[in-house]
Amino acid sequence: MARSILFAEVPGFYAAVERADDPRLASRPVLVGGDPRKRGRVQAATPDALAAGVTVDMPMMDALRHCPLARNFPTDMRRYREVDRCFVATLRGIVPRIESFGLGAGFADLSGSALGGEEIAEAMRQAVREALSLPLRVGLASGKSLARLAAQQLAEEGVLRIPSGEEDRFLAPLPVSRIEGVGRKTEASLAELGVRTIGDVVALGRDRFHAALGSHGLRIHVLACGRDEEPVQGTRHPKSVSRESRVEGDGVDFAALSEHVAGLAHQLEGELERNGVAASRIVVKLRDVDGTVTTRTRTLPVPVASAADLLTEALALLDRARIGARPLRGVGIQLGELVAAAEGTRQLRLFPGG
Repeated sequence: MARSILFAEVPGFYAAVERADDPRLASRPVLVGGDPRKRGRVQAATPDALAAGVTVDMPMMDALRHCPLARNFPTDMRRYREVDRCFVATLRGIVPRIESFGLGAGFADLSGSALGGEEIAEAMRQAVREALSLPLRVGLASGKSLARLAAQQLAEEGVLRIPSGEEDRFLAPLPVSRIEGVGRKTEASLAELGVRTIGDVVALGRDRFHAALGSHGLRIHVLACGRDEEPVQGTRHPKSVSRESRVEGDGVDFAALSEHVAGLAHQLEGELERNGVAASRIVVKLRDVDGTVTTRTRTLPVPVASAADLLTEALALLDRARIGARPLRGVGIQLGELVAAAEGTRQLRLFPGG
């Protein structure tokens, strides 16, 4: 059976999240990264900023010269991780087993699926747009590396399949830097051998690459030939989920912390529901002003998923911590040993609203 691998990615994920959070930025380039006054660098950019000459890792000050209309934002990893959790849950609503690839991207193995890859890809694009207001580009191919390269041929949105038998034609003209694992140093070494495109890699031959770059060269040659057999390590749901809240004030008592914990329980209820899971283990974490973390843990006889049940268990653990009134800076809840929720609590659908 021929393999069919899908790679879905929100291009410039950090920048796309910032744009989605503020509709006024819909037609304005967005950059995310370090402070330009402190020689910060670009970590992500929307496609219109890239088209203006911005590149990832470029000094932010230079990027703003290339694209003076751009709005730049500091990196907000907490927000991006939050959106990524929703993103992956949305993809799992279409295909249950997803292998995350950093933030805002993931693989799925569609081999043997009754539905066509293009149909599934379009369903993903629609779901991500409706749930998160984010663009999605999707590549389809016989391997993970090929599917990723296919997606990256698209500027921002769309679906591109590399048909079986046409892998060499697709790969040959691409620059060698597009191969995963070819950084600037390796690219420079390959240029000395006259290798500038993926087609040049194939033409040079496996043995020359092995002699020049060792096992790393063999891996590059395999990918250049389109023979990537790496399996998709897809899972149906995350292994754990967590939420934290910052605590203000030097004398924090049980009543004050209970309010924070209640808010976290409601957030986690939504997270569990999105992933169709319940928690069999709960951990409450308390962070002191000096960074010391105190934890209390309980393995539950019956998995729970409601905010009310989570709050009951968390408050019991908080009581065990005997905090009194002491200076704290944060409280968190982590849920582990996640299991599929009871049948009927969540129905995965191919099309939202279907």
